[in-house]
Amino acid sequence: MIRESPLFWPVHFKSGTIFILDETRLPGKLVYIKVRNIKEAVSAIRDMKTRAFGQFLVVLYSFLMVLEHNKKIPAKSLLVKLQNTATDLNGSRPTFPFKEVTSIVMGWAQDFFQAKNDLPENLSRNIMGFLMNIRGKRLNRCRQIAALIKDKDSILTHCNVSGELAMAAQICRQQHKRIGFFATETRPYLQGARLTTWELRKAGFPVTLVTDNAVGRLLREKMVNKVVVGSDRSCANGDIANKIGTYQIALLAKEFKVPFYVLNQPSKKVACGKKMPIEIRDAREILFFNKKRIAPTGTLGFYPAFDVTPSNLITKTISIDVQ
Repeated sequence: MIRESPLFWPVHFKSGTIFILDETRLPGKLVYIKVRNIKEAVSAIRDMKTRAFGQFLVVLYSFLMVLEHNKKIPAKSLLVKLQNTATDLNGSRPTFPFKEVTSIVMGWAQDFFQAKNDLPENLSRNIMGFLMNIRGKRLNRCRQIAALIKDKDSILTHCNVSGELAMAAQICRQQHKRIGFFATETRPYLQGARLTTWELRKAGFPVTLVTDNAVGRLLREKMVNKVVVGSDRSCANGDIANKIGTYQIALLAKEFKVPFYVLNQPSKKVACGKKMPIEIRDAREILFFNKKRIAPTGTLGFYPAFDVTPSNLITKTISIDVQ
């Protein structure tokens, strides 16, 4: 029996409230944050309460929340509220392609408004259908990941791929494949240490935690034979942006002839990696740990949240098209 990781679908919507799994509290506590307005939704995104796919879900559920809270207002006023919602969400993080999703929703909204159809009912139905379609595609991608994995494989991953690797691993177990994992700590938020190891152990798989700078030794000594990572944004030429440190792993994988697989969402909005906007996070996120300063006063900090991995370093992408 395959058990779904809480990270596979970390955000839910019920009775006008968004419930977000607070990934900053894992593995200590499984806690859901209640979000009741767009300001709180944007804060949850910016404060990294959920990441990557979870933020994608927050964007879509935010529209459902606005629709639920404004059923009685005139359609024209509702359209303005929806556009303001899209603007706020689009500006929450520069690297994430939220506009590609919000533009789909606003396109539907404009069509329903122009046709004088019931805007709240029809738009809600479209968004829910869209979400269920994505869910099906993600489950199918788990099967594709499992198909790439062979018996006795040792797989390295960086950051966290929102539940998909744990699901794919369970499919492998059903196929009688014996596999193990190495996870990088993934500084500075330690998503690998806190999230990836937690969900893989919860699913019953052997996983070894390593420092981010141990990857070269792992690959040189043939301790891993596959790398699987996610991506937060893709370019038209196949370049991808993912958690800072991914590029270094890709270079090492190429050097030691280890396949480097990427879970991505194709997009042609950005031509190539050189044109990708990269979010620079607050320096305090690396100068402090658990609210305690770890570097001398006056030390500067530079924390790009992502780096770009060029397509020539990628063995294969396993894609979900959200359009």
